[in-house]
Amino acid sequence: MSRPYAEVIGDPIAQSKSPAIHGYWIGRLGLDAEYRACHVTGAGLADYLAARREDPDWRGCNVTMPHKQAVIPYLDRLDPLARKIGAVNTIIRESDGTLSGYNTDAGGFLEPLRPLLAQSHLFRMARVIGTGGAARAIVTALAAENVVIVLAGRNPDKARGLLEELDPGGEHHSVDLALFGEPTDFSFDDREGCFDLIVNASALGMAGQPPLSFDLSHAPPGSIVYDIVTHPLETDLLRRAREAGFRTLDGLNMLIGQAAEAFIRFFGEAPPRDDGDARLRGILGA
Repeated sequence: MSRPYAEVIGDPIAQSKSPAIHGYWIGRLGLDAEYRACHVTGAGLADYLAARREDPDWRGCNVTMPHKQAVIPYLDRLDPLARKIGAVNTIIRESDGTLSGYNTDAGGFLEPLRPLLAQSHLFRMARVIGTGGAARAIVTALAAENVVIVLAGRNPDKARGLLEELDPGGEHHSVDLALFGEPTDFSFDDREGCFDLIVNASALGMAGQPPLSFDLSHAPPGSIVYDIVTHPLETDLLRRAREAGFRTLDGLNMLIGQAAEAFIRFFGEAPPRDDGDARLRGILGA
């Protein structure tokens, strides 16, 4: 007897933690459902979606690198947020067989920051590293929270273009990533009442990728340092930031947060997060 299922697609896909996350929640809720991982290449994307469109048991999929923008032409509908971001990380098969694209990365990223963002601040600034699909979601999310963004990339012109596309009225800045790798003697003003955030929204520092060169002299006092990399979970950036006394947020925050939004769309129930994700984090860290 068939049963409903969702899955995650990407190239590569073996490293994905999504099956462990969704599988844990399915088990906790006792759902008769399944969540899988499926290796899909760029060349196989069209055939994959065409086949799944015809499968009534398929609830949809999460989309990981490098397909978050490539899937868009094959979808029937884009959620307004996904359209604005220009990237899709969740596809839902509607009851009539049409495919809708969503982006849950933005909400997942903001989730651990929401208590702070609910407060009033004199000024909000984020230094964000990266210009890929995840950075697009993060820039969009932060701009909507009235955060001034300094976006760093290996190509500053690409960073500038991304800022102008995603928040054309914002007073943001683009810089060469190399700038953050060199120490600065800049004297930060009084940060009382300010919200300061450092975000690695790139794959730099991930296992198998080049290291991220970021000198912590660029982090204002009281900054939160947030790295979306999940392998390793404690990146060099987070370790150095913690040792320097900064508050840190690891990549599981965004990963679990975005998965929770997708889970509701796949299976129609909220995932069990009553312990603050402690048991799930234990499984993912094992």
